[in-house]
Amino acid sequence: MNPLDKLPEEMEELVDGFSSTPVVGDLSVGVTQYSYWMFVAIAILLAVIFVFRRRQAEGGLVPEGRFVNGVELLVEFCRDDLCKALLGDTWREHFPFIATMFFFILVNNVVGVIPGCKPGTGCIGTTAALALVSFVYFIVVGVRRKGVVGYLKSLAPAGVSFPMNALVWVIEVFSSFLRLVTLAVRLFCNLFAGHVVLGTFAVLASLFFEPLLEGVSAVAVGQAGASLFWVAILLVIYAVELLVAAIQAYVFTLLSAVYVQLAEADEH
Repeated sequence: MNPLDKLPEEMEELVDGFSSTPVVGDLSVGVTQYSYWMFVAIAILLAVIFVFRRRQAEGGLVPEGRFVNGVELLVEFCRDDLCKALLGDTWREHFPFIATMFFFILVNNVVGVIPGCKPGTGCIGTTAALALVSFVYFIVVGVRRKGVVGYLKSLAPAGVSFPMNALVWVIEVFSSFLRLVTLAVRLFCNLFAGHVVLGTFAVLASLFFEPLLEGVSAVAVGQAGASLFWVAILLVIYAVELLVAAIQAYVFTLLSAVYVQLAEADEH
């Protein structure tokens, strides 16, 4: 029997496995597997911060050890590349928000790559909540800096006469709300697609190895050899997914910082 004949059935089961299922309670009031792993990721993040602060205090001014240096490298990256480079003099004000967003998404993404785990950010509800937080944050920043009327007026470019400025203003308002959708969908779709690809090659590897478990034959041995090819591809994609986990955290946080910068800008 051709192992690929079972692929459609296995793929259907794989995709169904990404649906939210309750671990405690039900879907209306309860904890899904995505929520559960999100709480696990938060616990890991808090533990990393606690251990980092303790070891940093014990080491004095000069950081010691790969763990402390690695965390400091990420913090400095967030400070220099995501805050100072984009937000200028106001970077200190926004650093806690930007850093929290970056590390929360990063840890959730990385946890989701671990076999048997789910990413807290693999649910559209979570990514939508993150996008909403980012949206509200940059709106509040703009209103605090310019006032409600001033911020609304800033959405239309200066020097453009009526009625063109009104049309541009409507487009800018629409694009501002569109950011909410694109932030949520981009993060969710990239993670979902990556895990489907990983699952697909894992399924292919298992399907081509199963005949050898049922009985030794030349065909079964040949198919088991083919499964090694799928495993090799799976390992490559797994490494790529680790990179994607970091890139998606960076992209989401970078866009949030850009939106804050635009909200603070004197002219838009």
